[in-house]
Amino acid sequence: MVTTALNETEQSNVTVWDTKTQAFHGGQEHRFLNNFVQDFSVTTNYLGTPRKALEAAKDAINEIHHYPAADQEPAKSCLAEFLWGTEYKKHHARLLLGNGASELIDLVIRKALETFHKFNEPNNGQKKPTWKGGPWNVQYREYQRSAETHGLDIKDPSFHDRADVLCVVNPCNPTGDYLSIHQLKEWIRDNVNPGGCVIVDESMQPWHSSEFRHDSLITQHDYIEEMYTHYGVSVHVMHSWTKIWSCTGLRVGSVICPTAQHCEALRKIAVPWSVNGPALKFVEQVVKDTDYLEETWLKTKPLRAYLIHQLKSLGYENWDYHGEPFLSWVWLDMKNEERAEKAVDLARKAGVPVRSGKPGYQCNTFVRIAVRREKEVQVLMDAWKSL
Repeated sequence: MVTTALNETEQSNVTVWDTKTQAFHGGQEHRFLNNFVQDFSVTTNYLGTPRKALEAAKDAINEIHHYPAADQEPAKSCLAEFLWGTEYKKHHARLLLGNGASELIDLVIRKALETFHKFNEPNNGQKKPTWKGGPWNVQYREYQRSAETHGLDIKDPSFHDRADVLCVVNPCNPTGDYLSIHQLKEWIRDNVNPGGCVIVDESMQPWHSSEFRHDSLITQHDYIEEMYTHYGVSVHVMHSWTKIWSCTGLRVGSVICPTAQHCEALRKIAVPWSVNGPALKFVEQVVKDTDYLEETWLKTKPLRAYLIHQLKSLGYENWDYHGEPFLSWVWLDMKNEERAEKAVDLARKAGVPVRSGKPGYQCNTFVRIAVRREKEVQVLMDAWKSL
């Protein structure tokens, strides 16, 4: 453990990330704080890890002398049924699990690049495919990092032309922006080239409500089929399940491909057994925990409203609070870079780290604050009284 000296904490946090090869992410500072209370820097569910699923993962440790299921079953079927109910068998072959969403993001980007070069001659005047995110000014950086790694031509979200590879995080982490399903489908149509690839990250969509599936691409089968059949556009729906079920250390993600053939193509370039045994058992159990999700939908909104109320009570009337009411965090613009840096330092010293908008996003006046219980919020508010 380190002392409470801030410089040591900052130094430790810097050494965790290789900034030349990795995108900065929150969730590392807790290990360097000897007064840790709660992590406000990550957007995980305030309820913590579902108990029965955690026990299932623990029990699976006793089986680590065996390889995990190569076909990811029965976990994959359980997740498919969670997504599509009684019709899950119709869409099961389009679903693939991965070691968090990050592995699957890289697989889809790699496959998109391969497909682009297959159908585009090297002398056609376009040396490499274009990539853009958006329509937000910033979003989760792993998509862009993967695209950069594989040599795609990175365009700014304000780039008006269509792109060959389109990646949108909806709801957007960190900004909290959100497109309804109708807005999202139109935006995709207007921004992707024929024959292109689309990844829509809906990791934060399950917070929407018990009706989240109806405002999600996971149920837009006709649209996804039309985009591929008529325009050759491959729409993939990405999920990191580690936020809604608070299991970021376990690494569980999934991708829904436009066709079963797309899914098979990803499996060909994926490493085997990327999802370990405890993670598969966790998924198998967690999708059955309806009480956990019901409590999430019931209490996250009022807790987020409470957090904003407490922040406003600090008296800074020019602060802006961004994000949909159902989300598990607040994207706060403090309108002053020095104050934002001080807020991050004070929170860290109090054992309640928040996410600075500066590293990774270059949003120097912003901080991201996770929704947490009232008692934990008060620790943060006490720390910020001296702002």
